[in-house]
Amino acid sequence: MPRLAPAFSSLGQNAAAYAERAWAIFLCGIALALIARSVPMPWLAVLLLSAAATLAALASFIRIADMWGRKLPAGRLRRLCAGAPGACVLTDGHGRVLIANPAALRQVTVDRGQPIAAAFAAVFADPERAVANLIAAAARGESALHVSTGVGAALHVRVERAAPGVFMWHLDGDEAPASDNALPMLRLDPDGRVMSLNKAARELLGHVPASLQALRRGRPPGAHPDGEEIEIDTTDGPVRRRLMALPGRDGLRELYLLPAGSGAGVEQPPEGLLDALPVAILQLDIDGTVRLANARARELLVGSPGEALNLCERLEGLGRPVSDWLAEAAEGRASNMAEVLRVARDDRELFVQVALARMSGSGLVAVLHDVTEMKTLEAQFTQSQKMQAIGQLAGGIAHDFNNLLTAISGHCDLLMLRHDPGDPDYADLVQIHQNANRAASLVGQLLAFSRKQTLSPEVLDLRDTMGELAHLLDRLVGERVRLRIRNGEGLPPIRADKRKLEQVVMNLVVNARDAMPGGGEIRLETEAVELASDLRRDRAVVPAGPYALVRVIDEGEGIPPDRLTKIFEPFFTTKRPGEGTGLGLSTVYGIVKQTGGFIFVDSEPGRGSTFTLYLPTYRGETKGAEPCAVEAEDKAPDSGVVLLVEDEAPVRSFASRALTMHGHTVIEAESGDEALEILADPGLRVDVFVTDVVMPGLDGPGWVAKALKERPGTRIVFVSGYAEDNFGEIRARIPNSVYLPKPFSLADLTATVQRQLQAPFIGAATTEVPPDGGNAP
Repeated sequence: MPRLAPAFSSLGQNAAAYAERAWAIFLCGIALALIARSVPMPWLAVLLLSAAATLAALASFIRIADMWGRKLPAGRLRRLCAGAPGACVLTDGHGRVLIANPAALRQVTVDRGQPIAAAFAAVFADPERAVANLIAAAARGESALHVSTGVGAALHVRVERAAPGVFMWHLDGDEAPASDNALPMLRLDPDGRVMSLNKAARELLGHVPASLQALRRGRPPGAHPDGEEIEIDTTDGPVRRRLMALPGRDGLRELYLLPAGSGAGVEQPPEGLLDALPVAILQLDIDGTVRLANARARELLVGSPGEALNLCERLEGLGRPVSDWLAEAAEGRASNMAEVLRVARDDRELFVQVALARMSGSGLVAVLHDVTEMKTLEAQFTQSQKMQAIGQLAGGIAHDFNNLLTAISGHCDLLMLRHDPGDPDYADLVQIHQNANRAASLVGQLLAFSRKQTLSPEVLDLRDTMGELAHLLDRLVGERVRLRIRNGEGLPPIRADKRKLEQVVMNLVVNARDAMPGGGEIRLETEAVELASDLRRDRAVVPAGPYALVRVIDEGEGIPPDRLTKIFEPFFTTKRPGEGTGLGLSTVYGIVKQTGGFIFVDSEPGRGSTFTLYLPTYRGETKGAEPCAVEAEDKAPDSGVVLLVEDEAPVRSFASRALTMHGHTVIEAESGDEALEILADPGLRVDVFVTDVVMPGLDGPGWVAKALKERPGTRIVFVSGYAEDNFGEIRARIPNSVYLPKPFSLADLTATVQRQLQAPFIGAATTEVPPDGGNAP
């Protein structure tokens, strides 16, 4: 048996990887045995029983080998720990401490049989979960490493699998060299247990005390423990030290061991001693007057050494006067002794966590921690959640809302056809039509954040585009603002959606106008540039090559530096409530990026702003396709038979009347099933299908795919209130189809149907019915 022990131990190393599968193998053996009992052929039953017995024996062997490999003797544990370089702790698979070498005991407090997570309370935000994740990663053979930056040191925690069920924790302290004025510091939990200590404290004490009580040698604290002098055991024998406790992060306290007599007989400790503290610390009166501040605190609050400071004037964002909070804290009535506040400074946005502690006499001690990065991440996470909710809401209501807008604007178009411009009601109809278009534009802006916008790119000449916009922009800027347009020489063509590009320019010009309430001049400039190398700016990289530049320059109030990085964020606006939604510049950013361009802003408060657009040039051949389209529209409209399938009755009524007025014969259906019943008549000729994409029951692509099997030459117009994000797949599956987004006008509908009637036939449709029967996606 002794000779088998090494073999079992070696096998245990490999068996541990299969130990979790042993039960599955054992259950398979039982299943084969049960099957063998019901098999009528004896030879097959014997074969199955033999296989079942083999699987059961294999499972038992794996479990025994695994358990044998896990039973490491204490001597082997000591050898593993002694052979490891540096600080080392061995734990089992649940994170319980088995053994630790002296180097590890000088860094963390660990006890045999106790969870190692208790020693990492100051290292991990969630020690139990972090320890479990590291052990799981090490068990899988993956990298299990964590680096924690602390006060004056960085702790590298690395975990590896040393034996079956045994994990080795390497604690490598990559510490900064202790300076002459480094203060010994111990980090304590609320119960007074020592969680960690810095290098200066380890060099002073030579050991890691388990608790504050152990540091006091069991003596009870005095009436005023903060500032008390006690005798402690050090490497040089007993010495006297003065205790100074400060509130730290995550509910922990930081206990500093100051030289004896540093505060005896004087009201304030020497300022040089406070400057040695690795935290920002202030001594305050109840009204917020700063009596003493170290260098780190003055740096955060932007205060010079001789300048008088008041915390109430330098902090904001509490929602109530800071002086009230300080008074409550001094009286012990504050519900929260730590708050995150914004520092009132002009150069940058800075947030600090202010933790208060009452002094033994009168006044307060405040410790400041820079939490700007945490607040930034929190704001970004909140913003992403908000945008996700907006996207879900917009996507959910877009279809129904666009159906309503289609019916409103469509019937408004029908009314406008029966009224002359001189009619008293004509102006009201124009207002209804314009507001319906504004509502449709707002839905489109919201949908831009939840899915891709529908773009119709074409080759554009910037000179012509700006010239067409000039008259509209002059009306937008008003009388007190002058607009100057200057086009550069040799402007290259670009490929973009003309309507979206006009929207970008109009938004930028309107923002420039609003930035100059007293009037001024706006310059709209275009220029051709060639980037010889990549342009790196604002975390973006503009590839080298030819670009068309569009600049919008104003003489307005400018944008403060702390807001400059946020202006493209959705719902962020510098305007007063009611003057803007904060969607304008974010929409501009989305359109420019989707077009393949870049947008940058330069601004200085009081001297105006400059928005610069880099639009990639079009390098293909510019063929004049537009005259052909005009020629097609000039032809006499051909009448045709249109099958209109729409589940919304108001939209169906408007579309039917609009197409009938243009000479088409319209057959209506309110569902895909009804449309197929109508098409069952072989003598019925239909030229164009006009159908909604999303409908109850059989959706548009589903019934069209079935209908095209018998009518392969029919053109299709798909209409939908959703964005055109999945239409590419539908177009590839159903040839001779086009997409018309809702809300559409009377002219849009009739022109699209007319183009389909005159469009050349692409080829036989190779359609397939979706596996789900054509249900809406």
